[in-house]
Amino acid sequence: MKKIYFIRHCSAEGQHPDAPLTYTGLQQAKELSLFLQNTNESFCGIWSSPYLRAIDTIKPFSNQLNIEINIDDRLKERVLCAEPTEDWMDALKQSFEDPEFYLPGGESASMLLQRANAVLTPLMNNPGLDTIIIVSHGNILSHLFQQYNNDFGFEDWKTLGNPDVYVLDINSSKDMKLTSIYK
Repeated sequence: MKKIYFIRHCSAEGQHPDAPLTYTGLQQAKELSLFLQNTNESFCGIWSSPYLRAIDTIKPFSNQLNIEINIDDRLKERVLCAEPTEDWMDALKQSFEDPEFYLPGGESASMLLQRANAVLTPLMNNPGLDTIIIVSHGNILSHLFQQYNNDFGFEDWKTLGNPDVYVLDINSSKDMKLTSIYK
């Protein structure tokens, strides 16, 4: 059986790519490292968004076990709109209902999944990778979760915390189970 641990980053000081973790976020990263170590899994690799908050979330674990963090731009957060918009929450909700919807300069859910799956599919199909970690952001992870659990939607996105850990257990391409294991 293959397992993918999906991790939403710890608490950060902002949304820009170089936003550092808060003091609380740094503590959360240490606690997350201990949690992952206590799973007794043999992790084969770590893939992360290039955003600082994602990298710093997994760095304590990576350093402890001496596992390289593979940075992949395709795991960065979704651009919902090129310009700030007051109704971004309504737009985000609509993107869960209509995967082709997008605002000017933004990405639709379909576009988001296309780039995320370009990372995920080769990892899932690699027989040498049994248990891996993906560190990214709430929006991208929520849409990935929705493809494995049709019931996962906008309301579930709203309940995500920093950090959150979900595990996808894969027995076959038709037998996959997504479970929340850490909040």
